[in-house]
Amino acid sequence: MPGLLRGVARTAVVAGTATAVSNRVSRRQQGRWAQQEAQQQYQEQQPPPPPPAAPGDEMTSKIDQLKQLGDLKAQGVLTDAEFEAQKARILG
Repeated sequence: MPGLLRGVARTAVVAGTATAVSNRVSRRQQGRWAQQEAQQQYQEQQPPPPPPAAPGDEMTSKIDQLKQLGDLKAQGVLTDAEFEAQKARILG
């Protein structure tokens, strides 16, 4: 009988240790998954950086502005001096 009790006690200790280790591993995995999920949510909340402006877009914008200035000068809204000052600012 003492051998039987010793065997049962040993089984209980092994089972208890296995359960404790399994629970600890599960908690660590859940913590890691929660951390990864929080990090992904943070990254999703960040707005994407604006795309760099292409050099052609900048030149097109300047040409459009110069055309508008030319139209204003032709209509008599701008004087020659104002036209030249604005043109210099755009081409700057």
